Amino acid sequence: MHEDDTDVLHRLFMKGRSFLLALVASAMVLLTLALGVWWVMAQQSPLRIVDRPLELSRTARFMPRDAQLTMHWLADPSRLPAYARAVAPVRQRQAVSESTRQLRDGAFALAGLNFSDELVDWIGPQVSFAVLTDSRSNDGDPSGLGWVLALSSHDQDGARRFLQRFWQTRSLAGTDLQITRYRGMGLISGRGALLGRDPQPIATALIDDDLLLLASGRGVLEQALDVSQLDGLHLLGDERLADDLKSFGSGVAFLTASPAAMQRWLGVPAVIAERDDLTGLVGALVSHGTDLDLKALVRFRDDVIPGADGLTDAEALLSGTGGSAHALALLSAPQALLASESRNPLAQWIAPVLQRIFDASAAEGAAAVASLDSGPLLLQMGEAGWLLGSRADEPSLQAVSSRLEQDGLVGSTLDADGQSLEVWTRLVRQRRHGEESLMADLAVALDHDAGLNWWGQSLEGLRQRRSGGDPSGLKQQLQELRSQVKAPITQQLALAAAPSRDGLANWRPWTLLQSLGGRSLSPAVQSLTLVAAPDQTSAQSGESSRLRLHARLSLG
Repeated sequence: MHEDDTDVLHRLFMKGRSFLLALVASAMVLLTLALGVWWVMAQQSPLRIVDRPLELSRTARFMPRDAQLTMHWLADPSRLPAYARAVAPVRQRQAVSESTRQLRDGAFALAGLNFSDELVDWIGPQVSFAVLTDSRSNDGDPSGLGWVLALSSHDQDGARRFLQRFWQTRSLAGTDLQITRYRGMGLISGRGALLGRDPQPIATALIDDDLLLLASGRGVLEQALDVSQLDGLHLLGDERLADDLKSFGSGVAFLTASPAAMQRWLGVPAVIAERDDLTGLVGALVSHGTDLDLKALVRFRDDVIPGADGLTDAEALLSGTGGSAHALALLSAPQALLASESRNPLAQWIAPVLQRIFDASAAEGAAAVASLDSGPLLLQMGEAGWLLGSRADEPSLQAVSSRLEQDGLVGSTLDADGQSLEVWTRLVRQRRHGEESLMADLAVALDHDAGLNWWGQSLEGLRQRRSGGDPSGLKQQLQELRSQVKAPITQQLALAAAPSRDGLANWRPWTLLQSLGGRSLSPAVQSLTLVAAPDQTSAQSGESSRLRLHARLSLG
């Protein structure tokens, strides 16, 4: 090839390479920009606000360890309605977003704050609240309790601007202000309220320009400032609490409660809350789309939480159940649970519930089996009545039969659907065409299958079990929640929509939420699942025993 031709080709190649390099560089710039935009959008996505490790924040420094109740919110309150809208079904997005906004605004209104007008522009993701004994003031709550609220700011001037507007508005409304200094910080106190509410004592302090404290009086605020100076008094220095939160994983909020608060605000039965060995509770709220998980550790000084029985039949019982159900429970050691003298907190909690179920269902047969069974025992409630699953050798057939005969039942054998069943019946009077006669009324039927005993209130219930299936989805929900708990589980419960709504209707936190939201939340409830297990880290924590609870509320 001629030398001039070679030069021409070389120059063309160099130009082509420059063009290709420019093209590649442009593509890289565009890709980088696209990734940057995607990363920013991902960080700003409302779904990100619930993906946070549960940990103690700066606001916890002003929360006393001996407070009756503390609550800590870790997600940005301004973005909660957007998150609720993002995870809600399409047709319900507007209603769910509005309900969430009303709940949020109602919660802050309890402290005399208007979220949309006073907080939305500056409030950060760290919010802590405590209810404590007001030992320095006589103008607070008649119960002797006070509250302190700590709010973080996402900029240096937001909290300061809020304070100026907050007190200026209340001063124009006739509030007398007092400005004092305490521990080197300026405190402003007076009486103020939202429009339409009675004025209440309130005090404020600004910490490092980006943390705001509000309290139900100057005395309570001074207590919070005192506590912040000693690691042994505030929650931020509580290493045991930090470890408990780490064991929960991620979430959006957590709380601590004393025994008195567990009964007063959390609706824990008095038989549990008034125990001398109960020291308190720590719980966490976790969001999974439209599901809400509540994880909790209940602490006891005494060794009162029995370990799991280690029996493998529990899995077989859960797998063997079937048919439609509105309640499903897998109980460890039911005989011990029903013992009246038991000191096990779960027994004190569960036994009254079981007894009410047995009484309401005319289930003397179920009561007899449960009271004689060392466990595990599966209990299913449905339209076809109650169904119990137990091991083949426990309880013994002879012991159950003897108990049923004492209750006036007569044992016999019945062939049904090609199966030979053992049944217990009672004679009842029946009147037809003006004549009375006696007929056998089925009370209990026993089906032996795959090395397990299945005790049923009706033949239809036993047929449905053999047909398998999980139309109510309770078995699947229980299995999913069981997989989340990394400990041997002792007690398990799953409820369908109707019993879940009935159970929540009288639960105090639920009624408070509905009053804050201004509407009923029950129609959204689809199921409630709960598992309980002895905590495996009790020995390392210095406590004799702790009960680990994990509940899941499915909302639709």
